[in-house]
Amino acid sequence: MLKEVIKSLETSPIVKKGDYNYFVNPISDGVPAMNPSMLRELARVVYKYADLNIDKIVAVEAMGIHLATALSLATDIPFVVIRKRQYGLPGETEVYQKTGYGSSNLYVNDLHEGERILLIDDVVSTGGTLVALIRTLTDMGLDLKSVVAIIDKGEGRNIVKRETGVDVLSIVKLDVIDGKVVIESTIED
Repeated sequence: MLKEVIKSLETSPIVKKGDYNYFVNPISDGVPAMNPSMLRELARVVYKYADLNIDKIVAVEAMGIHLATALSLATDIPFVVIRKRQYGLPGETEVYQKTGYGSSNLYVNDLHEGERILLIDDVVSTGGTLVALIRTLTDMGLDLKSVVAIIDKGEGRNIVKRETGVDVLSIVKLDVIDGKVVIESTIED
């Protein structure tokens, strides 16, 4: 399956940001436009392979939001967004993240000790965001049932495993070679 996702990824333009090969795709960037059928395809695959014995779906702003929305609609499980903006709400937890192309703070709200969660993001490439979040969410006493990255680029998934001991469920493993996206494998291979 995953035909629409693979076609979309393979035709992604590449933008160089310093030494980082950044691919532009509806899953990771919201441009070009994403067909609803691709969101349904992604939700179906996550539904099939992830542990959904959870209380909440947790998404990372901004590009995890549409993924969490699709999964929430497919499962009737509520979702929470880890934001880039501080609100100062009671219990808000700040997370510092460093990625291959920048660093910033993220803010966690409305997650409570003992809750079972699925953490979803669009891409894991350097592992910086997921490593920081997994450590923080674990320290908060949350039960991470599944950590999902739709796209695994480079060594990101391996870095997360080495740094946290947590396996990342990735849907598509790819790399950028000679200015093109090359699909190495999918979860359904």
